Amino acid sequence: MLQGIGIDAIEVKLPRQLERVGGLIIPGGESTTMMKLMDSFGLIEPVKNLVKKGVPVWGTCAGMICLARGAANPDGTPMETLGLMNITVKRNAFGRQVDSFETLLQVSGIKGGPFPAVFIRAPLIEKVGEGVQVLAKLPGGRIVTAVQDRLLATSFHPELTGDDRLHRYFAAMAVD
Repeated sequence: MLQGIGIDAIEVKLPRQLERVGGLIIPGGESTTMMKLMDSFGLIEPVKNLVKKGVPVWGTCAGMICLARGAANPDGTPMETLGLMNITVKRNAFGRQVDSFETLLQVSGIKGGPFPAVFIRAPLIEKVGEGVQVLAKLPGGRIVTAVQDRLLATSFHPELTGDDRLHRYFAAMAVD
C-alpha cells in the first residue's frame, strides 16, 4: 500500500533500522508474540524513543494493542504493551476467526465516503483518555479508530481493502 502511494517502505526487525524511518507501522498479527519479539530484539525502548522524537506510529489490529496504555485478554487478564497511546483495548473483542467481518465506516478526516474495514479477530478500543480523538465507531458506538498526536490506531486491516486513504492520512502525519 505504501509503495502504491509513492513511499519507500522497509521492514524493521532491528533497532538500527529505525534510524531510517519517517514513520512506523506496527501491523496486525499476534500481539503477545509481537511484544515478545520486540523485547527479544531490543525494539521496545527504541520505538518509545521514536515516538518521543515525534515520529508517527500507526498500529493496525494487533499493532493497536501494542500501542495501547492498557490491554486485556478476552478473559480480562492484562497484557504487556508499549504503553504509548492513551487507550485501553480488549483483544479479540468480536470473537473467534469465524466472527471476522467487513463493514463500511465513516472515518473523520477521511474524504471520499465510507471506508471499507476488514475486522479479523479484531480488538476494540474500550476507553480513550486525554488527548485521544476518536475517528471512527461501529454502529452502537464501539470505537475502532483513534488518533493521539502522531499515533494512529485502527482495529481493522486497511491494507486488505485496496483503499489507500488511511495510508495517505498516515503519510501526511509523517510529512507534517
